[in-house]
Amino acid sequence: MDSRIPGVSCPMNLLLALTVTIFAASTALAQPAQPDGEALYLEYCASCHGANLEGQPNWMERLPSGRLPAPPHDETGHSWHHSDEQLLRIVRDGLAAIAPGYQTDMPAFRGTLSDQEIVEILDYIKQTWPDREREVQRSR
Repeated sequence: MDSRIPGVSCPMNLLLALTVTIFAASTALAQPAQPDGEALYLEYCASCHGANLEGQPNWMERLPSGRLPAPPHDETGHSWHHSDEQLLRIVRDGLAAIAPGYQTDMPAFRGTLSDQEIVEILDYIKQTWPDREREVQRSR
């Protein structure tokens, strides 16, 4: 089967194919990359919550400051007890956004992370949970 465009010379077919390829590649490169939840977690969260989501030791025992250590985000913690909206608000606006007056060492990430980046981090965390915890959290 002849794949040439009728009435167009072979060099023109080559030029057309090259132009289409360049356009397709440039369009793909122009698309903003989707944030990588795991990479964002490792950069912004792991120093306190652990590279493996394990939290700080004795996370349920108050520090001398009266504050609690960073909890785990795996299934042994309590992140899965909160709705997506609560989790977004906690990360973006600080824990006081859902528990006014609560003192914590965790900063609010508004202005540091976009809502989309926070959602990507939360999606990364949630995908590590067993089915039961994901189902409970989804129903919140």
